[in-house]
Amino acid sequence: MANIKSAKKRILVNRTKADRNKAIKSGVKTAIKKVYAAIESGDKDAAKTALKSATKTIEMACSKGVYHKNNAARKVSRISRAVNQMA
Repeated sequence: MANIKSAKKRILVNRTKADRNKAIKSGVKTAIKKVYAAIESGDKDAAKTALKSATKTIEMACSKGVYHKNNAARKVSRISRAVNQMA
């Protein structure tokens, strides 16, 4: 365990940030799952709605620094392609 006051604070701050990042990443994963669930059900309108919501969630996570911009772009691209390839 850390003895120095600043090191103790660092531990607390890092834990707080890790919890926040974990919650944001979980939200992104849930949003992506909703898109794929709508694709599986064959409902194009629901898929487009879920895609819009997921894109917003991913972009917000990117702006907060949770994801790198290229990682976020890749995630958006993959789900967009999946929705566009629906029959």
